[in-house]
Amino acid sequence: MAEEDSGCPELWDEYQWERFLQQQDRKTEQYFQLFEKYQEHPNRDEIIAREMGWNQSDDEDEEETSDWLDITDESEDEEEAADEDVDDEADAELDELQHSEVYMRSMELNRRVFVMVEERDALKDHPVAVELATRVAICGAKLAAALCGDDFSEVGMTIAYLKRSLKAANDALGAASRLCKADLIDGTDLASVNELLFPIRECIVDMMGEFRQELRRRRGEL
Repeated sequence: MAEEDSGCPELWDEYQWERFLQQQDRKTEQYFQLFEKYQEHPNRDEIIAREMGWNQSDDEDEEETSDWLDITDESEDEEEAADEDVDDEADAELDELQHSEVYMRSMELNRRVFVMVEERDALKDHPVAVELATRVAICGAKLAAALCGDDFSEVGMTIAYLKRSLKAANDALGAASRLCKADLIDGTDLASVNELLFPIRECIVDMMGEFRQELRRRRGEL
């Protein structure tokens, strides 16, 4: 992360990380749009590479292709061991998340909303209900991304993910309120959602404050 060529210098603040994540979001969206458009085309990969700006000169392409084939042959022998390492790391992260009270609250919230939307015909395909379910899921996913960091290893990135989780939580609150005003859910349903959403929001705000203080400390501003 420290190298300038990587585009991710050390001690990026939350705003720099947010811009970086937005760029990655746009690239990901562009890729999937191209994939959907050209998925049946015989030259799909070449077209996507060109549209994404991945093309190089012919010599570089040939050299890179040769190198890639060599690496692929070597990596096939190492793939099984690598998969085991990834599985171990994923298990460790899952165990860490399961010890996080705020993350487990987000999972319970996700479960409640999913059951509520899936079991009621009036909600199943309603756009605001879909928005509520989507925002709740994003809240938990971004929270997990923030919590999986290595003890303040990328402070700015952690804050950026927490900000995204907070925005999703706020959007979910708004969606739940609109559903209640439209009489698609009642006060008990709204209270069940808010019972978990409000503490999640408060915890995220507190964590953002702690990480911002740590970032200032690392920059020598305290």
